[in-house]
Amino acid sequence: MTSVQIRSLLQPPNIHESDARALESLNATYKSLDDLEHGPNLDELVEDARKQLEDLDAKLAHSQSAVDAAITDTRAKADEHLHTAQELSLLRHSLADELSFLSSELVSSLGGPEGAPTLLEDLEALHRSLKELESVKGYVQVVERGLKLSEAAVEQVRNADPVTVTEYEQLQAFVVSVRAACAKVEAVASQPDLHILGFLDAIVEQTWRDIKGVLSARLLEAAEKLKWPLKVDYAAGVPEDRKAFEKAFSDLLTLQEVGVKIRDPAKSKKEGLYAIQALVQPIALRFKYHFEGTRQTNRLDKPEWFFTHVVNESHEHRPFMDSIIQTLLASTEYGTINAWREFSLQLLPMLERKLRRTIPALLSHPPILAHTIYQALAFDTALKDEGFDLPGTTAASADDTDAHWDGISEVILGRKEWFDAWVEGERKFAMDQYFDIISAPDAWLIAEEEEDTDSDISAVERELHPTNSARRVKALVEQVTDRYSPLPQYPQRTRFLIVVQLPLLESYHARISSSLDAFETLSSSLLRAVPGALGAGEGRGGDSRRLTAGVEGVQRLCKALVSAKYLANAMDVWGEDLFFLELWAEINRRSNLRTRAETVSSLPNPNLNEDEPPEGTIFEELVRHYTALVGRAEEMIVQCVTGEVEAGLKPHLQGGSTQVTPAVGADTPDDIALAQTLLGPLALLSSHLTFLRGTLPRATSTSLYRRIASRLATHLLQRQILYRGRARASVQEGKSVLAEAELWVETCRTALKEERARVEAPWRTYLQSARLLAGEGKEWVRVVDATFGTLADTEWEDVMLESVGLCELPREDVQQVLRRREDCDR
Repeated sequence: MTSVQIRSLLQPPNIHESDARALESLNATYKSLDDLEHGPNLDELVEDARKQLEDLDAKLAHSQSAVDAAITDTRAKADEHLHTAQELSLLRHSLADELSFLSSELVSSLGGPEGAPTLLEDLEALHRSLKELESVKGYVQVVERGLKLSEAAVEQVRNADPVTVTEYEQLQAFVVSVRAACAKVEAVASQPDLHILGFLDAIVEQTWRDIKGVLSARLLEAAEKLKWPLKVDYAAGVPEDRKAFEKAFSDLLTLQEVGVKIRDPAKSKKEGLYAIQALVQPIALRFKYHFEGTRQTNRLDKPEWFFTHVVNESHEHRPFMDSIIQTLLASTEYGTINAWREFSLQLLPMLERKLRRTIPALLSHPPILAHTIYQALAFDTALKDEGFDLPGTTAASADDTDAHWDGISEVILGRKEWFDAWVEGERKFAMDQYFDIISAPDAWLIAEEEEDTDSDISAVERELHPTNSARRVKALVEQVTDRYSPLPQYPQRTRFLIVVQLPLLESYHARISSSLDAFETLSSSLLRAVPGALGAGEGRGGDSRRLTAGVEGVQRLCKALVSAKYLANAMDVWGEDLFFLELWAEINRRSNLRTRAETVSSLPNPNLNEDEPPEGTIFEELVRHYTALVGRAEEMIVQCVTGEVEAGLKPHLQGGSTQVTPAVGADTPDDIALAQTLLGPLALLSSHLTFLRGTLPRATSTSLYRRIASRLATHLLQRQILYRGRARASVQEGKSVLAEAELWVETCRTALKEERARVEAPWRTYLQSARLLAGEGKEWVRVVDATFGTLADTEWEDVMLESVGLCELPREDVQQVLRRREDCDR
């Protein structure tokens, strides 16, 4: 109410206005005289008006008193408000200061590095934290619900008989509902997978493991009464104990059957039999106690201990598995499972865990790593020999009969860095052994007796006496074969062959080749020392000639020959071995192995067509290289022997010696004398042939003799008969040449201790020429007439055989020989 209104209400009443309103009311009520006579009573109206007046006066008096009181109260309040206004005026300035301060605080902390968060930002942060806490509360409630259902499921299995898993199914349904709700949230908020889903899945899996653990504990309790994990004599057990064992075993199988129906197939498909897994638990505990703790049985250098332990456990419990457990499985859905194979399969995880923990510590100890791998391969072989494989286990489906167990060694060999470390260690070890072999003091000594009793070696090969280094290198290569032949994968075998085995054979080939190079260098006119000669040290001055001359020089060449030939023969035998035939067939069949083999010069070129059978053997290329080395050594032996003999013949052929000696061991007239200069070459040839016969196999020495004798015969034929100069030979000189020819043959026969016919073969052209040159009398005339006459070739050959006893030379060469006689005028 405004002050104007208050003042108007305080004014006294206006009489004129009252009279006017009264008159207006009477006029309205009594418009005519009839209205006055017949209308409302005027007196009553006046009386009513008087009463209203009195009432209004009373109200006026009361209002007046109220107004006075209100005015008094208002004045008091006005004074109070005035005082308050004064105080507020004083506070206004302080509020202005505070407002300025608060305004400065309202600047966001994002505006600068030193700015503090505003109140609004604090409120927003608190609001977000509140929402997060509400979300956490919801998460906790979900987790709480899941845990309660998990506990209820485990408790239900613990108390129920038979096995019931309705509470577990409720847990699964709860997780499915949570997943559906979270899917809606993710669809709206575009958030990634919530971690709560993974946690709930983990609860579900843990609950199932706990359920399985409850029933497994029952089975183990019953099994312990039967003396498990010791060898079980089931027939001697108490019937109640056997019944309890069978009941607990059946409960676990029932649980697994239920799990297959209600759980995710991907998780339950490859699970092992729960009952057998439970029986393995005390064995695994003993394994952990002995081989994963601080006991003395836990030694890195004794992997055979824990491998043998597992093999023994598998073997010891096989009768129990094959009889009792197999019978219990026969009446269930798992009747196709082989109990012993499944039991052995469940023993393998403890070995895998052990290997994965110990191998990293062995990478810096190649010998122990190699020993561990060999023991793993031996374990695989032993278990397979017992009959273990994946068919008949939960690791392979019922219709998968081709499933193959890779072996426990695959845990190591299947990891590239571990396999590479092992191969590198084997390579270094093999090369170290190789260098020790070729550096040994007796490395290039020829062995006296062959110790190899291999039935695959022929009689000819047994005559070959190799050097000690060749025999040891062969043994080393065979040792390497034994090391990698148990490897299960062909790529692993190929890698071992290329990295470890072939370099040994290549290195030994290079060693022999360099020795032959050194021999050629030492025997050259440079006469300088070259390291690496067979059995030779540092050459010094005149020692170079001694190292390459005489029997000692041929002996060095024979060492190279027998070493190369021995390895070539060995590789021929290895190439026909089933192991290498299968490996070569796989290399030809697989494109990746074929590509790798093509990069190795020591391997033959594989077939490009996978369908075609492989040609040759895996060592064919190396055999060819070694055979070429053998041919080179043989040629050098022939050159060395013939060169020395021809050099010794120079004084004799030049007629520089006048001393003569009676012929010994030849059918010559008593008046034929032999030059003293011939004895040296004869003795030299005899010593060489004697050495070759005693050192080399008969076939090799015979081949070398024929080549040596052929060259010497050709040399003597040309120097003594065909190209002896302008002077022609007399009959006496011809007889001397014949006596010498016979002496050459007899010397070779004595040295070789062979029949004359075999020894004489390479000398026949020289013998025939000498006999022609020594002819006289009627036989001489007959030969000359037949040779230069008109007889047919067949008739001429008959004459030659009758007169000379040989017919090796063609007719033209015979004519040339006959013309070398001074009495031949044709």
